[in-house]
Amino acid sequence: MAKRNNDNQPIQDILKEFVQTNNLQSGLDKVDVREAWANLMGNGVNNYTTAIELKHETLYVQLSSSVLREELSYGTDKIIKMLNESLNKEIVKKLVLR
Repeated sequence: MAKRNNDNQPIQDILKEFVQTNNLQSGLDKVDVREAWANLMGNGVNNYTTAIELKHETLYVQLSSSVLREELSYGTDKIIKMLNESLNKEIVKKLVLR
């Protein structure tokens, strides 16, 4: 049973506490990484992206174009850096293009 708190608190603090107590941060990180990929890569890459999955600090991206996969493989370090800067934390350590 959750404790009742009669003090006035900002909604931001309440939501942070809720996320921490229910261990929801990993799920939120997965959603944030998908959004960051879509924003950073643009429509050209998003049209060929079929699946994005974050598992244990490794981002798996499935692409339908082998040519695009090869081109992106040359800049994986830069993509990882851009994603982490966009998320303001070190979530992605490795990028696997499928």
